[in-house]
Amino acid sequence: MHKIKTLENGLRIATLPMNHMESVAIGIWIKAGGRFENAKNSGISHLLEHLLFKGTANRDMMTIKQEIEGRGGSFNGFTSEEHTCYLVKVLSKDAELGLDILSDMVLHPKLDEDEIAKEKDVIIEEINMYKDMPSHYVHEILAEMMWPGQPLGLPLAGTVESVRAITKDDIVKYKETHYNPKNILVAATGKIEEDALAGLSQKYFRSSPPGPISKFQKVVLEQKNPEFRLITKDTEQTHVALGFHAIDRFHPDRHVLSLINVILGANMSSRLFHIVRDEMALCYEISSSLRRYEDCGVFIVSGGVDNKKLVKALEIILRELARMKREPVGAEELRRAKEYYKGQLLFALEDTMSHMLWLGEKVISNEKDFSVKSILSKVDAVKPEDLIRAAGGMLKNEAMNLAVIGPVKDEKEVRKVLKIS
Repeated sequence: MHKIKTLENGLRIATLPMNHMESVAIGIWIKAGGRFENAKNSGISHLLEHLLFKGTANRDMMTIKQEIEGRGGSFNGFTSEEHTCYLVKVLSKDAELGLDILSDMVLHPKLDEDEIAKEKDVIIEEINMYKDMPSHYVHEILAEMMWPGQPLGLPLAGTVESVRAITKDDIVKYKETHYNPKNILVAATGKIEEDALAGLSQKYFRSSPPGPISKFQKVVLEQKNPEFRLITKDTEQTHVALGFHAIDRFHPDRHVLSLINVILGANMSSRLFHIVRDEMALCYEISSSLRRYEDCGVFIVSGGVDNKKLVKALEIILRELARMKREPVGAEELRRAKEYYKGQLLFALEDTMSHMLWLGEKVISNEKDFSVKSILSKVDAVKPEDLIRAAGGMLKNEAMNLAVIGPVKDEKEVRKVLKIS
């Protein structure tokens, strides 16, 4: 059972002892990410995350790597729309070293001017690389369509212009605003006890003063009609991303939508993979995904289709989405979807790092449902009529957005399928 403790300065600590393990996974989670940015400083969360690996006031870049990897451990970091996370996995005997290094990175980064300039160049190359990858870039276009003029519609890495314009002063100010104990969670799973983690967290964070709690701009949804955006490009495949506005991470129907996702496109036995790829050979890759944020969500169907078969593929995809809203899912198909969903959750929780990521995201997001038994029970309770109801609420024509990159010759045919003028 996980335990949560809060220090006097606001720092939260989440611990899940797994004493049968030899390792411990530790993550420092911060309420900072793409949603806390604007068009001017877009990409600053991601840039700051990169810079924290470039050295601290106490350790240079190579020392950080050698101290962790020289003990057989691993470490990494990532930036998402609502969080930034720095993480290590080490043997339990090295837990203090792991937290020492992570806290040093978070609290005392060097932020050297030369390293900032170099890392900005690296990220600009990353941005340019993604623009040359239609399978990735099509998702950026879709986000911009779904949340126009809002932080969620901006690319996490930023734009070439925004990254170039970010100064060291901007980075320092952003870090001082968001990287304070009231926005930080220390989460650990594995061979470590609650009191031990609390003691270490107190040791390394006690001198860090509290600051304001980070808040982001909530989304404003004003879409009234389906939207379509085409980037004509000479590619070997036509890349599509079809998105619908969905529910947030706290909604009672979140497990219902997860099952809809499994049934439609989350694995190789899903309807879209089986029909669009295996039966009709319209594409090589097709899948669906579900993303949840604190105040909204998105359901996406994406893939790369044969250039000559785009219209046919879209017709089949939309037909299957409509069937989800209309026809009850059979007992056997629903059973398989539930078993897949539950199995994936249980598999993830076997590993200390996966379990830390699961726990950390829930705590930093203020979710309340941590009981695996409760989650499995709610999944088992989903009925076919729940799927029809939830699909009907999500898969609305007026909430549909389609981004396409490829050599499309007849845009009118695509618009006709989407029923947009």
